[in-house]
Amino acid sequence: MSLGQWAAVGATGVVIAGSLATYATVGDALSFDTEAIEPDAWGDRPASVDGIHNVLVLGTDERAGDDAGYNEENGIRPDVLMIASIDTDNGGATMVNLPRDLVVDLPACEANDEYPGSEGGEDQLNHAMRYGGLDCQGNAVESVTGVHIDHMVAVDFAGFENIVDSVGGVEMCVPEPVDDPNADLQLEAGEQRLDGSEALGLARSRDSTDLGSDLGRIENQQRMIGAILREVQSGEILTSPSTLRNFLDSVTDSLVTDEGLSLDVMMELAVAMREVDLENMHMVTVPVDDHPADPNKVAFQEPAAQELLSALASGEALPGEGDGGGDGGDGGGGSDDGGSDSEGGGDAEPSDVSLQVLNNTGQDGLATEVETMLNEEGFTVTGTGNPEERVPDATTIYHGPGQDAEAELLASALTTATTEEVPELEDDLELVMGSDWGPIEGLGGGTGDSELDELGGTTAADDDVVCE
Repeated sequence: MSLGQWAAVGATGVVIAGSLATYATVGDALSFDTEAIEPDAWGDRPASVDGIHNVLVLGTDERAGDDAGYNEENGIRPDVLMIASIDTDNGGATMVNLPRDLVVDLPACEANDEYPGSEGGEDQLNHAMRYGGLDCQGNAVESVTGVHIDHMVAVDFAGFENIVDSVGGVEMCVPEPVDDPNADLQLEAGEQRLDGSEALGLARSRDSTDLGSDLGRIENQQRMIGAILREVQSGEILTSPSTLRNFLDSVTDSLVTDEGLSLDVMMELAVAMREVDLENMHMVTVPVDDHPADPNKVAFQEPAAQELLSALASGEALPGEGDGGGDGGDGGGGSDDGGSDSEGGGDAEPSDVSLQVLNNTGQDGLATEVETMLNEEGFTVTGTGNPEERVPDATTIYHGPGQDAEAELLASALTTATTEEVPELEDDLELVMGSDWGPIEGLGGGTGDSELDELGGTTAADDDVVCE
């Protein structure tokens, strides 16, 4: 199974279930399996953002019946990993898919009575769950993305199939006939309503995609996210008691969540999302390239991947209410020394600015990634490392006397930064990235719908594939 499905099921299922819990007649139907996670043991964590809830949605390959032996032999791993970032203040969501074949540097994971643990190191992202369950998988995703994970939701194969059936299936355009025995799927070409089994098969099918790859499956699944969301919004779920009961049963029977995802939290998400226009529900896959050591695996494509994840981590990748996405960039930088808050930094040019990039976020490797992005903007990074003399909590640009314009120009390329004069500093500025670090917006503006479109992003409002 792949990405899009689970996001629609997990994120919207939890949201809808939470909203319906306000009614006493259905509140008793809500009982979720939970699993303990210990985020306090994950080490230095990325900063959370007020009003933003990041839910890690996992589609697990847990098997039942005749296939149950697969679990014991291979461990339960997520076939789908998606960060659903929900803006409860402005009403919007961005769902970012992480390919299951993504190779990253996994953090260590302690063994326990149920899981073997791992020393960490280079490995596939979805293997973390096999080593330590939801706790280990959540730590891994947060560590490699820099996005603060607030909650986790897991759905298994059977659960997805039941949920699709509970809403009466989903309308999908199948542009070409599909015959994929590996996914147990045969479909005629054309517009049609898929039942749970067929939807699951399409979600899992590689042969039905142009490249026969997991990335191709993700595109199919993002289409299905939109189809499920449109079905939920326009169907009888909220008006038919029997359909409502079936849907609630299918959702609650199929989810495993962290213990902190309480009914109150679900209701908060539901209130934020129930009136959201589907145009403000964005779906995008993190940019990747073939892994240099294994063409069957993928690695982050930099700097595009870091730009997207940094935007997500700071809430900038979320479409704002009525603004079409992002804030357009107001220059990002404030000034503590009387400098101008306007864009542009006076008469300074990027080529006039040389700086040291110092990492105080706790996120390994970030300084090197930021170095690459600032060099592309025309700045000159003369060195990277960790701060020693000046260690602020918030992102700060330190500059010497007479370098106000250069500091303001650099600040205008960032999401947020203050500037501060240090009399003894000469030549190079010091950019110290703090706990509030956000994406590099660049001198051309902020992160918004146009940038998500450039990454191949879609919305839940329409299906880009049209049957003749």
